[in-house]
Amino acid sequence: MELFFIHRFWIAVLCVLVSCKKNTESAIPYVSVNFYIYTSDPDFIDLNAVGGWTYVTGGSRGIIIYRYSNTEFKAYDRHCTYNPSNSCALISVDVNNIQASDVCCGSIFSLIDGSVNNGPAGFPLKQYQTSFDGSRLHVYN
Repeated sequence: MELFFIHRFWIAVLCVLVSCKKNTESAIPYVSVNFYIYTSDPDFIDLNAVGGWTYVTGGSRGIIIYRYSNTEFKAYDRHCTYNPSNSCALISVDVNNIQASDVCCGSIFSLIDGSVNNGPAGFPLKQYQTSFDGSRLHVYN
């Protein structure tokens, strides 16, 4: 009888351990994103050079568009992934043009891949899909 309870105990422990999982998603709200940018538009002149960037409206708190290469762009939500309920959690591009930071929490993110370079943020920036046909950039999720 005692052996029965020991087996039950270990089965219960195993079930608890298997059901526990690490949170792998940030709490940035889902917002539908689907728009086009023409790189010939004077408002987006900074996107014509590799390393250029601009802010656009959309997403949760705005979007950073970053030109990664001649043919590839990155698009990140400006909503900081650390304590996203904080109204101050807003990402801005640093003067070096390859990082972005949140002045409230001090988190620093790479514009190359959105990863956390420094600070308390535990998740990368929320990234949107992009496609570029040579003159028109499509940003979507």
